[in-house]
Amino acid sequence: MSTTSRSQESGIGGVAWVVLVAAFGGFLFGFDTAVINGAVGPIQAQFGLSDLAIGFTVSSALLGCMVGAWAGGSLSDRIGRQRAMMVAAALFFISAIGSGLAFGAVDLVLWRVLGGIGVGMASVIAPAYIAEVAPTRLRGRLGSTWQLAIVIGIFMAASSNAFVANVAGGAADELWFGLEAWRWMFLLEAGPALLYALLASSIPESPRYLVSRGRDKQAAKVLEEIVGIRGESAIAQKIKEVRETINMEARQKFRDLIVSGKLTPIVWVGLGLAVFQQFVGINVIFYYSNTLWQAVGIAEDQAFLVQIITTSVNIVATVIGIIIVDRVGRRIPLAVGSAGMALGLGMMAVAFSQAIVNVGADGEELVSLPGAWGMIALVSANVFVLFFGATWGPFMWVLLGEMFPNRVRAVALGVTASANWAANFLISMLFPEMAAFSLVFAYGFYAASALLSMFFVLKWVPETNGRELEDMSDGAYEKAPRAAKSH
Repeated sequence: MSTTSRSQESGIGGVAWVVLVAAFGGFLFGFDTAVINGAVGPIQAQFGLSDLAIGFTVSSALLGCMVGAWAGGSLSDRIGRQRAMMVAAALFFISAIGSGLAFGAVDLVLWRVLGGIGVGMASVIAPAYIAEVAPTRLRGRLGSTWQLAIVIGIFMAASSNAFVANVAGGAADELWFGLEAWRWMFLLEAGPALLYALLASSIPESPRYLVSRGRDKQAAKVLEEIVGIRGESAIAQKIKEVRETINMEARQKFRDLIVSGKLTPIVWVGLGLAVFQQFVGINVIFYYSNTLWQAVGIAEDQAFLVQIITTSVNIVATVIGIIIVDRVGRRIPLAVGSAGMALGLGMMAVAFSQAIVNVGADGEELVSLPGAWGMIALVSANVFVLFFGATWGPFMWVLLGEMFPNRVRAVALGVTASANWAANFLISMLFPEMAAFSLVFAYGFYAASALLSMFFVLKWVPETNGRELEDMSDGAYEKAPRAAKSH
């Protein structure tokens, strides 16, 4: 076998392996943020938490996510992408053990925040690593494995929660070694976290980091064997381009986003995308759905089954999004997604308005959805997830990665990603209070947010499909009504 053909095989197989390993961080991202869904009820009952307190407990991990996302980039620049992945894996592992063995709400929050830091780190390190090692011709598809890994992680969290609760007889019942089932929901994450650390140790450092540390020979080897660049001159040119880009990003500061004392319009558009993605309430479905469905009369085991179905729909929807993102564009699918989400959420609000309350023999209030309204609520929830997963789920991150001009892309992406986590925290923390006040109000608010997001997209969001990153400008938002010309 010739050296060239051997190198080509190494490149194809090598890049597939390192991308899968990096994307495994997305699996833990999804698992860690969604696993608490099956434990909300037992935690609230066992620790005697109010609606606001359980809301904070559930969403506390998102505070860690904000910290991890903010610090993850600079940490990976200092110690390398590979080592930073191993740090994130260690945080996942410690959080899983600590959360499963928590003595009370206070230390549970601390362990969840710690795991959230790992999630936040993974959310910036892994996508960056994948983009840095993926060949240009495969970057879009390989980059999409990150979002797919997240939704698979959410699905596996729902599946493992259902399994554990079924074996124990209920999420609050004892399972193995005298520990309640809800504790094992957290503990089971320790295995994948340990595997992530072991896998991360098997992949090379990214060429970008190696160049930043003056290790050009090692970077050249990775560029040839993993990225697939051929020829000494081509590799030397790539290393030169990487070095110039590093210098450009090192000069970017938050003040670069401000012109005449105001944030530039394109940054406001990015912030709008980041906030609207969370204000439609998608993570309420993934963090609270078990409690939600039980609150309207669905048995616990059936609530777990519903969550498995919903997360399966999310996976299918994400695959659809991956297929259409480069064929149809970004802007119109986002608007269609907004309309579909508004329809699904609106129907959920209508269904919950039909709920009836009966008083049991022990004086306890029993809520149920009469007739076909229960099925309407379930179908509507999955319609919402389908439209979100095929559009706003992956597309928002695609847009944030490509809509900003080069001179501010890194800092603008950091600011908008932090806004996304902050909005996630706010919506997740307030849901129990909103639900206690009125489920109709809660889902009516999410439906209104989805409808507003459609008008926002049509008026302000630019079409970036087919445009080179170098063509993006501060005035790109002005081109929103016109589709980009294909190249």
